[in-house]
Amino acid sequence: MSKGISTAHSVVEPSDTSRWVAGLLVALYALITITPLVWIILTGFKSPSDAISYPPKVWFEPSMQGYCNLFTTRSRQTAEYLASLPPATEKCDRMARAESMVVAGKSNYIPRFVNSLIIAFGSTVLSVGFGVMAAYAFSRFKVPLKDDLLFFILSTRMMPPIAVAIPIYLMYRELGLSDTRTGMILLYTAVNISLAVWLLKGFIDEIPREYEEAAMVDGYTRLQAFRKVVLPQATTGIVATAIFCLIFAWNEYAFAVLLTSGEAQTAPPFIPIIIGEGGQDWPAVAAGTTLFLIPILVFTVLMRKHLLRGITFGAVRK
Repeated sequence: MSKGISTAHSVVEPSDTSRWVAGLLVALYALITITPLVWIILTGFKSPSDAISYPPKVWFEPSMQGYCNLFTTRSRQTAEYLASLPPATEKCDRMARAESMVVAGKSNYIPRFVNSLIIAFGSTVLSVGFGVMAAYAFSRFKVPLKDDLLFFILSTRMMPPIAVAIPIYLMYRELGLSDTRTGMILLYTAVNISLAVWLLKGFIDEIPREYEEAAMVDGYTRLQAFRKVVLPQATTGIVATAIFCLIFAWNEYAFAVLLTSGEAQTAPPFIPIIIGEGGQDWPAVAAGTTLFLIPILVFTVLMRKHLLRGITFGAVRK
């Protein structure tokens, strides 16, 4: 062996084989996880007959019938009545006429979608707002029985939320909060705030106290130091926490089914009950699911840099 030539391998740098294996596993995992989403998106563009065909159709003629059925309600009419109507001008109306039906009005999907937006983002703002204040207090001040209080907050996540659904239903019925946006926002905030406190406390603990002390020496009050020093440093943690809270509130189904039925109903319990002629309207269900995925997907993609930094924040200590 020639002198001066090192044959040692780095314990940090992966080998080419490891890279190939890791890349293959990641690609396989991505393919498995994205296949159901792609199938849902494609089903939204199928006709009802293609959606339930066996074997399943991969190649089909695209149709907007699912989206038309999602946004409208239809009723079957006689041939004489259809002949008496003026020619259809809108695409959805023409598609309904082709099946001896007429568009009777708009569906409830858009109001339910708006309810989801208001309730999910409203509860997320409250959860993160209260969570960051509580986390700052636990991190910076001497709170009596702090460890016990933190464990109590954490213990609220140990029990499935649906386990307390009946007491909450009875309480909401007495308080007049059933089927209201305010009631759902308060409920989701109460469920998410424990997660927010624990996540944000870890982020705030990583911010050196010396930054605030230096700011207060310069004349800042404690509140000003918190707003101008701590919050900018904790942005990554706040964004990461907001994403997790938003995902829960956006996808929550059990409480929405039990506590809402009309005015405050969100999209998750509404989408599965979209009924077409002869049974479940699967293209409309798939279309509603596809549109329901877009806001949370856009929000997560826009915040992905903060999310990645937030997850790894404090992983390497000096």
